[in-house]
Order: sequence, then C-alpha cells, then structure tokens
Amino acid sequence: MTPAWIYTLIPAAIAILGAIIAVNVRPGPILVSAIQHFAAGVVFAAAAGEIMPDVVHSGALVATLIGGFAGIGVMLAIRRLERVIEGPAGLLTLVGVDILIDGLVLGIAFAAGAKAGLLLTIALSVEVLFLGLAVTTELSQTVKSRVRIVLVIAALILLLPLGALVATPIAGLPDQYITAFLSFGLIALLYLVTEELLVEAHETPDKPWVAAMFFIGFLLLLSLEEVMA
Repeated sequence: MTPAWIYTLIPAAIAILGAIIAVNVRPGPILVSAIQHFAAGVVFAAAAGEIMPDVVHSGALVATLIGGFAGIGVMLAIRRLERVIEGPAGLLTLVGVDILIDGLVLGIAFAAGAKAGLLLTIALSVEVLFLGLAVTTELSQTVKSRVRIVLVIAALILLLPLGALVATPIAGLPDQYITAFLSFGLIALLYLVTEELLVEAHETPDKPWVAAMFFIGFLLLLSLEEVMA
C-alpha cells in the first residue's frame, strides 16, 4: 500500500501552484470567499461521508469520547492561540499548526481505509489551496519578493507530509485506538469548516452563487464517493 504521506504531495503541489498564481494575480475577495465556501463543502462531505460512519459504527463509545474531547481541547487551544498571536508571525504559526493537523488527519483517514484517505486528499487539496492564498495575500503586504513568499509557503506545506508520517503507525494499532484518532480527526475537520472556513468566508458580503459553492463542493465529493464505491 502506498504510504499516506505520498498522497500529501498532491495538496502540497496545489498549494504551491496556487501561491505562484496568487503572487502574480491577486484574487479578489469574492473569489476567495467562493473558494472558502467550496472548500468548506468538500471538507464537510469528507467528514460526514467517510470519517463519521467509521466512528459511529465502531461501537467503541469510550474511545470515541476520548478522541472527541481531545479534539475539542486542541481546537480550543488553537482558537486561544489565534487571539494571542497577531500579525504575519501569528498567521504563519496558525497556518503551520493547521497544516500539521491536516496531515495528521489525512494519515488517520488512510488508517480507516484507502477510499476515505483518497476523498480526504481531494478535500484537503482545496483547503490548503485557500490557506496558500491567505498566506500569500498577507505576506504580499510586507514582503516584496515573490520568490520568498512562495518559498515560505512551500516550507509550511512540508508540515503536511510530516503530519501524515506521524499518523502512519496508527494503522497498526487496535481498533479502539483507531476509533479514538478518527474521532479526533472528525472534530478537527468540523472545526475547520464551522470556525475557520465559513467564518472567514462570511466576512465578505455573500452573493447567491458564492453561497451555493458550499453545496456544490458538498455534492461534488458525494458524487466522487458514489463513483468510487
């Protein structure tokens, strides 16, 4: 079986490509909001369609609660960090933590099965594309070198395969441990959708087609799931 970290090279390449485009053609706020809505729909579909059923049908209630509350604790810690650290350094720190957790969640998804891992790879590809755009926009205000901006984003993206590598041993653990990690990953993905992507997306006044991008992303991943069934 192909190691999970290999699949992280797909979203990593997309994020770097997005950064290269963004430093040359800065996307407008409406387009960024549309990408955020679309990414939220895709990630939500991956969480609800692949991760949640494995947790629900595991029958390991205690493991589910332990992993879930651990996920809540980590997400609240990240939220606290957002309020403490400000400016470009704060953004880079938060994005780095986010990408590391994304890699961890992707590795956990592959522990649940190849299909779940592949669908989450697609979902995270859209999400890290947005993160790359967000960092590019922020750094462009203070860093004049386009090459330096792209290199910074490339360095951040390395945390994605690192997270997947950390999660690799999980596949060999007993089922209840895998359930706990899946529960953690589920909370992380739901936090990403509800507290980051959609919150930031609604900072720009919605247009009907922009709001519809959430559901288009959701339906697209559901369709892929049916095709891969």
